[in-house]
Amino acid sequence: MRFEPVATVRAYERVVQQIEEAVFSGTLKAGERLPSERELMTQFAVSRSTIREALRVLQAAGLIRSKPGDPRGPEVLAASPAALHKSMHRLTRADHLSLAELLQFRMALDGSAHLLAAKLRTEEHLAELEAALAAMHAGTSLGYAEFSRADVAFHEAIARAAGNPLLVVCLEVVRGVVLEQIEERLSHAGDQDALMRTWLAHHGEVLQAIRDADGELAARLARRALYDNYAEYVPECERVLLHPLLDI
Repeated sequence: MRFEPVATVRAYERVVQQIEEAVFSGTLKAGERLPSERELMTQFAVSRSTIREALRVLQAAGLIRSKPGDPRGPEVLAASPAALHKSMHRLTRADHLSLAELLQFRMALDGSAHLLAAKLRTEEHLAELEAALAAMHAGTSLGYAEFSRADVAFHEAIARAAGNPLLVVCLEVVRGVVLEQIEERLSHAGDQDALMRTWLAHHGEVLQAIRDADGELAARLARRALYDNYAEYVPECERVLLHPLLDI
């Protein structure tokens, strides 16, 4: 047998790993401070440049707020949607994730969000959805840019109605990554007006299902629309990943 080469782990990555574990386990809590750079150098037995690179990575990930030379040490930040958004965006942009996997993930998320929105929506949520749908109607005559903004607003309103901030962030990131495919399809569509009318009809059906508190129907409509819009971009051999979500 043949073994694969072993990747070298840099010292700063080990520092990042230990500090992350301390934050995620609750050993380090939001608002607390890490030791100073000098003390971190001593504890980790590494150079100042290694500590600063680790702090730069941790700050970019939204785990700490750090200022070079601050005698109080870097501050541990509370978990936030912005930090999750940044991490999710990096993950969904990774080369090893195929369009089929992204679409499968979005179908699962969208279906769940639509089901929850139908069960949990308030009159305020319905009013927000109706306003977004009206803006989509107006967008058909104002151009695709306006139509697209209203479409995004409609989906964001559904995510908020679901009542889970993690869904809001994850759906926003995944939708953004795949959005280019929508734009490409529209730009090459023979009849953009017909395509937008089709999407309007779909959104109208979704709104009615949510208004009727029919979460199962809303979820099925969401998953089917995503499949119908994107499956042609997925290699046929990979579409098997999506089929189980159509049968739910």
